[in-house]
Amino acid sequence: MPHPVPRQGPQVTVGVDTHKDLHVAAARDQLGRRLATIQIPTTNAGYAQLLAWAHGLGEVRAWGVEGTGSYGAGLARFLAAHTQQVLEVNRPDRATRRRRGKSDPVDADAAARAVQAGEATGIPKAADGTVEMLRALRAARQTAVKARTQAINALKALLVTAPAELRESLTGLPTRRLVHTTATLTPGALTTPTAATRLALGSLAQRYQHLDTEIGQLTEQLDTLTTRHAPSSAPGSASAPTAPLPC
Repeated sequence: MPHPVPRQGPQVTVGVDTHKDLHVAAARDQLGRRLATIQIPTTNAGYAQLLAWAHGLGEVRAWGVEGTGSYGAGLARFLAAHTQQVLEVNRPDRATRRRRGKSDPVDADAAARAVQAGEATGIPKAADGTVEMLRALRAARQTAVKARTQAINALKALLVTAPAELRESLTGLPTRRLVHTTATLTPGALTTPTAATRLALGSLAQRYQHLDTEIGQLTEQLDTLTTRHAPSSAPGSASAPTAPLPC
């Protein structure tokens, strides 16, 4: 008597619509039928719940995740660490979302369909190791550079309308000297516009100096990591581009 052939479970594709605090996932089988949807928090416990839910539906073949470089980064890292195949899915454009109405389960299902149709082929960038360290430090440095530029611009703008005796003593100084000079101003009692302006100029100059020190420290760490990870592109090497820091 022939042995019965064991019944094969569904092959599951999961699409995930990602948000800051929660993700919505939809699963489809190999015939394109929607199996189930779930909503989970964006925590390690939530990611583990999502993975267990998917495995409970059948054999998980692939994941289509929106925003693997932003809101979906944590989930993409978690799934990759658990040997899951993860593909980047483009978010629907705003016009499409307005036309059909925003629905997280619909968007999650669309992500799963994109994977099954072969439309999602992007592999998320690995967000670990040296590359992720560089990304984090660069983000911090970029915001510090922007804030430093805002500080010096505000200082120079304030100097234009400063009382004449103060303006005349500071106008024409190079940026570094201007910052050093105004950082040491002593306003005294705040009873005149001159005193208030001296205090404001000193505050902006000290802010600039603090940010300048922060930028220097971050740049040093970036250079160290770059040298360790890719010596040929490190500062001072023949192929390394050089760019002066903004004043």
